[in-house]
Amino acid sequence: MDFLKIFKKADKKAEKNALTEAFRRKFNKFQSLLAENNRVLELMADMREKLSGEFLFDRQYIEHGVKSVAEGVKNIIHDLNAVSNEKYQDLFHKFQAINSEIEKLLIRRLAIPSCSITLTFNEIRKEMINMVGGKNANLGEIRNLINILTPEGFAISTYAYKRFMEHNGFLERINKIISEIPVDSMEALNKASQEIQEQILMGEIPLDMEKEIEGSILHLHGGANDIKVSVRSSALQEDGEFSFAGQYATFLNVPSNLIMQRYKEVISSLFTPMTIFYYKTKGFQELDMAMAVGILNMVDARAGGVMYSRDPNNPEKDTVIISAIMGLGKCVAEGTVTPETYMLSKYPDIEIIEKKIPQQETMLLCKQDGGLEEILIPAPLKGKPSLTDEQIKTLAGYALSIEKHYGCPQDIEWAVDKNNQSYILQTRPLRIIKREMKKPVPMRVKGYNILIDKGVIACKGIGIGRAYIVRTEEDLNNFPDGAVLVARHTSTKFVTVMNKASAIITDVGGVAGHMASLAREFQVPTVLDTEVATEIIKNGQELTVDAFNCNIYEGVVKELEEFTGKMENPFKDTHVFKTLEKTLKWIVPLNLFDPESKKFKPEFCKTLHDITRFAHEKVMEEMFRITKRPYVEAGEAVRLEADIPMNIYLIDLNGSLARGNSKIEPRHIQSAPFNAFLKGLVSMKWPEARPFDVKGFLGMMAHTVTTPEGELMKAGEKSYAFVSREYMNFSIRLGYHLSTVETYAGENINDNYIRYFFKGGGASTDRRLRRVRLITEILKTMDFKVKAAEDVIEASLTKYKKATIKEKLKLLGKLTVYTKQLDMVMYNDAITDWYIEEFVKEHIK
Repeated sequence: MDFLKIFKKADKKAEKNALTEAFRRKFNKFQSLLAENNRVLELMADMREKLSGEFLFDRQYIEHGVKSVAEGVKNIIHDLNAVSNEKYQDLFHKFQAINSEIEKLLIRRLAIPSCSITLTFNEIRKEMINMVGGKNANLGEIRNLINILTPEGFAISTYAYKRFMEHNGFLERINKIISEIPVDSMEALNKASQEIQEQILMGEIPLDMEKEIEGSILHLHGGANDIKVSVRSSALQEDGEFSFAGQYATFLNVPSNLIMQRYKEVISSLFTPMTIFYYKTKGFQELDMAMAVGILNMVDARAGGVMYSRDPNNPEKDTVIISAIMGLGKCVAEGTVTPETYMLSKYPDIEIIEKKIPQQETMLLCKQDGGLEEILIPAPLKGKPSLTDEQIKTLAGYALSIEKHYGCPQDIEWAVDKNNQSYILQTRPLRIIKREMKKPVPMRVKGYNILIDKGVIACKGIGIGRAYIVRTEEDLNNFPDGAVLVARHTSTKFVTVMNKASAIITDVGGVAGHMASLAREFQVPTVLDTEVATEIIKNGQELTVDAFNCNIYEGVVKELEEFTGKMENPFKDTHVFKTLEKTLKWIVPLNLFDPESKKFKPEFCKTLHDITRFAHEKVMEEMFRITKRPYVEAGEAVRLEADIPMNIYLIDLNGSLARGNSKIEPRHIQSAPFNAFLKGLVSMKWPEARPFDVKGFLGMMAHTVTTPEGELMKAGEKSYAFVSREYMNFSIRLGYHLSTVETYAGENINDNYIRYFFKGGGASTDRRLRRVRLITEILKTMDFKVKAAEDVIEASLTKYKKATIKEKLKLLGKLTVYTKQLDMVMYNDAITDWYIEEFVKEHIK
């Protein structure tokens, strides 16, 4: 017995098995990349959709989403390198650079500077907001730079707040509780709020801090014990860009022995259910909301209220509005009474132009021993104004000075004491929102023909224009302004005309695709997956695209014209929105559009979306490259028993074949793409020798003479197919020709593709080129993108539904049989055209 031959045979078998296992590992990484890519694109789409203003989200949503996307992109890069033998290591450097920019945006925390525990209002300016909070900073600014009277007092700093929280170990504990609260669950908000507030009220004020506060209290009143103060909130973000109006605690007429307790109560008001909800939906972190506190001499007011330096309902008018009541103005701010209203002109002089004085029944006053009391308005004062005309004009003058100083309209609290001295208690920016009439888009508008009422909405909106059907990339060069782009499938190259398009409609496509993301970025109303748009819509036809209700109307729908144009986002000024917006600039925009561009390289990736796009494209190339050339014979292959004259061997990748047999029948195969292709093969009558001319046969023989012996031997070799339930990589050898079909046919439209490669032919050059032309023209009719050079064809088709992919594979199977030996008979261009027309007529249309 020749043991050497036995060992060589065993070694060869082991080598084959190793090659199969290596391919299987690459395939598993390929599948992993596709799955991760889809997950990342869905996350990106969800995060981008939040910028529509129709959804509630908080900072935790952003942080969780960014973390998930980053982890996914990192996994995608690992998988691509596993498939490509570590060819794309540079992508990791790009990822790290982009991710570090994202992390900078998210780790931003408002710094709390070290400073003294207390600061007097005589030394406070608006630039000190991080030390004393918004309300205190504004009050110091008014007192010291605008020179308007404010109550005497001091601020307990944000640094004091930090000391108190750290002393009791609250910061980490509270952050953990808040980060886990779902923003839309009031039950969870209430429970968390109660837990946090109870802890704070039981907290201990550090001894040195308490002594400094007590020293400032004594200094405020020269050692007097019977002082009364207001203890007012002044959080970092309060009375600034975000007002937090009325959300924090303020205590009036507080005796000195209760100041420390009221201080803790003001701090605890940072964590009421309402305030937690507010700053979570505005995107702040707990440390951003650090609380300073103002301690001010109590103004025992005979009148108080609020004034606006501009009418928020008519901002174009130069008027000041003053609301006033007798007693403390607390009820005006809370909206519990109907106040007196005075409207004054600003220019050329301050004049009272309107008065409304309802009869006030009760008023709030300061009690002698502290606290407030409500009393009936004395009879002589009923129906009388709380302010004189001179006081009204004085207050209006204060409003103008404060507005001028800040450069924007102001919302101001004021008080007049029993000595008729006017004080400003606080000021904040006045929010003026231009209110536009808005109503829901009607579901269907009667009297108009609806051409299409199905599909999926990728970007909401209304678009009106004439249809422009895009069949090739060249069509984009002449895309007219305001047209509705209509196409068979999505393409990232549509980005070049998105600034012109009034809407986009496609037959196929998904909302998590690259183009859908671009459409949302450009706010182009987009309806995908209509299935029939290019069949029903005519070029130049007027359309109204309702991408709210997924209706495409014939003609211009007048009733929908008011809804066209970009929509204003009501949340765009919130901190959380701005954080998401800034973060997504490093995640969502797509800059790598064309895989054939010289810039389709790792170094040109500017966002995480670019990396996923690059990796998705390259992993398909890498998988296809494996069998673009004749693949070595593989181990673990089983022979297919089918009624066709082909020697086909199958290699199972993930349980798509019945195991345990050396031969297998079609009924044992559970690979959707292979079964579809096989249907095409078996549905055709395999050609016998077609009629051919002697010249063609001699040309083939002449070509054969120059063909290497190794190539000639391939005529009788086996064809191999790697298969899974969704994947097929089929190297087909028929005569002198090699073709490879690689495909993925899954449930996610973004993964699905077919790549086709053809090379060879035994005929003379002219006949081989005619064969190439025949295959090319038929593939184009099947919607493939085709490149041909000499006797080599490369074609691809991407992002179609599974059912469509299977139908195309069946046609490719038919085409494989149809073209067998055709180069022998294509002795002129006319007969080639006839064969093209025959196949298209019988099998495609």
